[in-house]
Formats: sequence, C-alpha cells, structure tokens
Amino acid sequence: MRALYLLAAYLAAPLHAALLAWRGRRDRAQWRRFGERFGFGPAVAGGPVWIHGSSVGEVQVAAVLVKGLRERFPAVPVLVTAFTPTGAARADALRPAVITRYLPYDLPGAVRRFLDGARPRLAVILETELWPNLYRECRRREVPLIIASARLSLRSARRYRRFGALFRESLSMATVAAQSETDAQRFRAIGSTPGRTCVMGNLKFDFTPPADIDARGRRLRASCAAGRPLWVAGSTHEGEEQTIIEAHRLVRQIHPQALLVLAPRHPKRFPEVAALLESQGMNFVNHSSAISAQAAEVLLLDTLGELLEFYAAADAAFVGGSLVPVGGHNLLEPASLGRPILTGPHQFNGEEIARLLSERGAAVIVHDATELATRLNAWLADARERERIGAIGRAAVEENRGALRRLLELIEPAIRAGGSGVRSST
Repeated sequence: MRALYLLAAYLAAPLHAALLAWRGRRDRAQWRRFGERFGFGPAVAGGPVWIHGSSVGEVQVAAVLVKGLRERFPAVPVLVTAFTPTGAARADALRPAVITRYLPYDLPGAVRRFLDGARPRLAVILETELWPNLYRECRRREVPLIIASARLSLRSARRYRRFGALFRESLSMATVAAQSETDAQRFRAIGSTPGRTCVMGNLKFDFTPPADIDARGRRLRASCAAGRPLWVAGSTHEGEEQTIIEAHRLVRQIHPQALLVLAPRHPKRFPEVAALLESQGMNFVNHSSAISAQAAEVLLLDTLGELLEFYAAADAAFVGGSLVPVGGHNLLEPASLGRPILTGPHQFNGEEIARLLSERGAAVIVHDATELATRLNAWLADARERERIGAIGRAAVEENRGALRRLLELIEPAIRAGGSGVRSST
C-alpha cells in the first residue's frame, strides 16, 4: 500500500504544480514561493512550534492557537503552514507574530528538506490532514505530532478505512485531540491509538472577535447600507449563488431597499459570480471598486479578510458551502457576533456545531430560495427577534469555550522540553 501511495504522490505532485503554473497566468499568487512546495525555503531558527492548517478555514483556527501560544509562550517561535494560496494569504496576515511557509508536497525528499529547515520542536496539524510521508518523517526525527481540533466526517472515515494499514500507521504516530466523542470514535476506528485519542473540543469556539469589531461593523454599515436592511451570504460555492439571487429577489419584494453582500468562498470565482449577477440583471457593485453600494441591489465582496466585518454590519447571515454537498463553513463567526444564522442542510464538516446551534434556535436550516427568503423577511421585519436569536448563538459560543486551554495544557510539556514528548490524557 505504501508503494502505491508513493507512486500516486510522485504522479500527483507534478500535475498539481502544472495546474498552479497554469492558474498563475491569471493569478500570480499561484506562483508565489513556488519552491516551498518542494521543501525549499529559508531555515527557521529557535525550534518553532509548527502549526499546519490546509486552507482558509483551518488557518483561521490556527490564528486562535497562535494567539494562545504567544500569550503563554512568548519566547517560542511559531511557524504556520498552509497548502492553498488563500490559506497562505490568511497565514501571512498573522505576521509578524508567526513565520509562514507552504506545506510541501508529501514526497519523501520534499518533506525531509522542509523539516531540515524548520526543525520544529512540535507539530500541530489542524482538523483532518493525514500525510503518510510527513508523519513517518516526524516519527523518525522524534518530532511530537498532534492532530488538534480533530474532526472526521463519516464519509471521510469510510474513505480512509479503504486504505487500511497506510493510514493506521500514520495515525499511530499521532496524538489525536478530537472535537467530539463521535470524532474520537471515528479516528479510533481507522487506526488511532486509543490511549492517545482524547476529546478536547473545538478550537473554533475559542475564536474571539476583535474588540472593535462592532464599531467597525457600524461604520461599514453606514458607508454601504445606511438606513437599509442588510444580509450577508458568506463563503458561497458554485450552485449556491443562483439560489441566493432568487432569494434576494423575494426579499426585495417585501423589503425593497434590502442589500445583499455576496461573498464567494474562493477568489478565483469572483469573475464568475460577477458574470452571473450581470446575466441575472442584478444591479451590483464590486467591493474592490470602492464605488458606493447605496444604490445597488448586491455588493459583491471580491476582497479577502473582510467577511467578519460584514457579518458585524449585517442584520442576518447565511453561511455557504451548505446548499451544495461541500460540508458547510464556519457558523461560529456570525454566532459569536450575535447574528441570526441561516445555512443549508449539508453540514458534515461541522456536524456538532450545526446541531448545537440549530437545536438551540440560533441557526435555521433552509433548503431552497423560498425557505431562505421567508425566514429573512421575517427577521428583517423584527429587530427584537433578531436580537433574541443572536443572543442565543453568542451564549452557545461562550458556553463551549475551553478547547484552547486544554490543548495548551496538552502540548506544554513538549514545548518546555524542546520537543522531547507530549503527555496525553483520556
């Protein structure tokens, strides 16, 4: 099985590199620091704690851990890696508190070069990233490895189980700090060591919005939607924008001044979504154009790093990746801001969070444009109800904090020992 995996990795890496090169003709970020994909890059001094988050969502979780590490271990350097260009851009926003790199392809030579330069005292892999060659090389170098805020959907568990011994071997090298008992059971079922698999909660609950986020939201609201109802559709994917546009038309039948802020998940889709809005006859402006949205029906959020501010400015939020089988995105950001939440039925990336918020009444699952518009129309007409629902969501977030403290306690021995071991608990 390992030989087949190596063959697949050696075939996949040049294909992915060629894809990045092709995309780089239009988006130069795809070419950025290309050598790091193969493990090349400046050395990192000081024996850093290395945190890996593949894409934007995981790097946002990494930011929570980075903040905790900087407060508790200010002298210890932190290295954050990502795999996607959008994830890398989000990681770069954490500078100068951290050093950033791309994670290399899971090729033996690339992994060795990366670890030769990074020399981490500890590796913390966020959520669900299983890289057999990387894990094997960490074990050979006695680098303690933790899968933190670990989650595993039923679909992913079935997929990993098909590879049998390969992923059992990888997981046997790691301590698994799972989000829930369901996740822990799934990790044990595919090969993690029971005595090194524990439940520590979800780091996303420990996200704290910036202290001035409400003030920033009010300023943003005044600049783009003064006196108008405002709702945000965040992290949308192909197949969702059409439904959202249809819902917005229904909303404007009841609230004719309503503004939709539409935020596609992936920057490469900004032109595609703009073309869709144009073909649908929607009066829209791009946020990057700095043109006032006061007369527009839709504001297309075609910049990075501003979605949280728009959630703070909004009356209500829809969170995407959920009307199509992507698995859903972060419901806790709008919840932490006290915003009532709408989302679709596909929530396998965050089953426990979606269940918690929907059972509490802080989030409502919708299936189509009519359901989405009906709920929005009711909320936009009732500020008191919005405040009530938002308070429930904010309280749910507060009650479930604590994963960061427990994770820091778990990794503290390895940090203080410079990487000589990690103590686990059950």
